[in-house]
Amino acid sequence: MAAKIILKKSREKSLLRRHPWVFSNGIEKVQGEPALGETVEVFAKDGRWLGRGAYSPQSQIRVRIWTFDRDEAVDQAFFARRIARAQQGREFLIERDGLTGYRLIAGESDGLPGITIDRFGDVLVCQLLSAGAEVQRETLVEVLKAQFPQCALYERSDVDVRKKEGLKPVKGLLHGELPDQPMVFEENGIKLLVDVEHGHKTGAYLDQRDNRWAAARYVKGQRVLNCFSYSGGFGTYALKAGAKEVINADVSKPALALAQQSAELNDLDLTRLNNVEADVFKLLRQYRDSGEQFDVIILDPPKFADNKAQLPGACRGYKDINLVAMQCLKPGGILLTYSCSGLMDAPLFQKIVADAALDAGRDAQILEKLTQAADHPIGSAYPEGFYLKGLALRVW
Repeated sequence: MAAKIILKKSREKSLLRRHPWVFSNGIEKVQGEPALGETVEVFAKDGRWLGRGAYSPQSQIRVRIWTFDRDEAVDQAFFARRIARAQQGREFLIERDGLTGYRLIAGESDGLPGITIDRFGDVLVCQLLSAGAEVQRETLVEVLKAQFPQCALYERSDVDVRKKEGLKPVKGLLHGELPDQPMVFEENGIKLLVDVEHGHKTGAYLDQRDNRWAAARYVKGQRVLNCFSYSGGFGTYALKAGAKEVINADVSKPALALAQQSAELNDLDLTRLNNVEADVFKLLRQYRDSGEQFDVIILDPPKFADNKAQLPGACRGYKDINLVAMQCLKPGGILLTYSCSGLMDAPLFQKIVADAALDAGRDAQILEKLTQAADHPIGSAYPEGFYLKGLALRVW
């Protein structure tokens, strides 16, 4: 018989609204001795059944709800239904944008807490980030093999967040044969490269796809600085859209090599491309101090805040790079700036950018507000699914 989680009085409200998390401080008692990742039943203080989820004894998020339907078992058929629905929901995007790379499963927003799956051609890259996901690994593999028989499965659960769940980092082949890396995937008629074995996270940042497309509208005939460029997605789009010059700046030499290869793959004019291996914070200051000016600057930094304690430092980091970037822009230039820190909400990010403009002595106008691509949906009951915020600004 499944263990029972009894909530404190009035702590059921979020679950009644179908938010999938139960925090440790909301639990009155645990009946039984559930193991790490075991499926448990969650009840309100008054005895009402609320949901069925995975137990994580070491995490602040003590239970992640798999289902709010009492008649729905958490078995292989359950995962098959969820994954089939997620694929069906992305079919229009795949066709519309010509995608061979997309996010198949976006965790809680797809009803599969702690599970991320990206597809690149015939490779599915899986991240199992929660205790429940870890316990369901074999079931997931069987479902994915059945639904995507042509695909190899590769795991990239080599991330620090697993420590919060009492799990060790894991990486390696789950099924099939991994093609030689890097691999090519396509979006919006552009070929990009991904290294699923050695790249960041699952190998590529698919969430920025729509923003790469948006950036292309601002760059024709312009001098573009692409900061924190990683494998050069924004830079490749900019070259394709007719930028006069593109500088990709990143601290990673292997990532810049992919950026160079992506430009070559798309038969772009390599004389207009310059890949600079550098610390972007220092490089921006060097450009400013030497009077270097750009028409368009793209700022897509890594996550600055993993927890609330890091948020003040993240605010300073975002303000600093946006301030210096604005000082490097020609009057009337375009700044495309992003934050992928989920803890940084959109109003706060906008305020930081506004403060940066003030301290830079520049006037800035917001032209567009940007967000994550549609294969990274945001569950209506799960606002935490919204993490990528972007602003397109004209800076005078």
